Amino acid sequence: EARVQDRTALGGKRLVSMNLKDAEGLALRVTFPDLPGEAFRQMWESRECEPEMEEYLRGRDVLFFIHSDTIQSPRWVVEEVSLTRELGLETVEDQAVQWHPSLAPTQVQLVDLLQLLRRPPLDTGARRVAVILSAWDKASDEGLEPDEYLREKLPLLNQYLQSRADGWDWRVYGLSAQGGDYDPIDADANPVPEADALRSLDSPSERIRLVEDGAQTNDLTRPLAWLME
Repeated sequence: EARVQDRTALGGKRLVSMNLKDAEGLALRVTFPDLPGEAFRQMWESRECEPEMEEYLRGRDVLFFIHSDTIQSPRWVVEEVSLTRELGLETVEDQAVQWHPSLAPTQVQLVDLLQLLRRPPLDTGARRVAVILSAWDKASDEGLEPDEYLREKLPLLNQYLQSRADGWDWRVYGLSAQGGDYDPIDADANPVPEADALRSLDSPSERIRLVEDGAQTNDLTRPLAWLME
């Protein structure tokens, strides 16, 4: 049982709190830092970490969210050239392209971030990581379970975790927090058929789809419960 309690500011830091009950009915509160994604991008691109980020990243365990619909896959030169020629486009040879860390494939950036968490000054010993493939409603049409999706779409990350090179104890989940697409905000846009079905659900929590090991539930707290065991 979960409910978002509030958003508070503490010492200039934004926090999101949730009131929870465990299987025995014991009440507890879980608090998350409300940090911008740019802070994590900065860790990869400029190798810098803000002091308040260090405080949070040295916590016990990790919820590692990956947007399953925006994964940037590796791009192979041979395939790019072949596709360009098939489309009848002009190919430019001997043109230097300035490389930037943002051009790296998603899986390279993700593995690097997890490695940073196991290096000083962020390392606090063996930890658990719950890999959350968000926007799962966008990925589920491929007919893959979350662990299969990780293996197919992010093989480097999958191999890193499977090897336990840095001692991560891990699980992977597929999560659709809102259950699907809602109507676009543009006045002239066409309505989304599934939006009516989502709005008709009596409880907003019923929209949630959490997939783990072939089982599906709307219990958003399962990854948290595993991390807190």
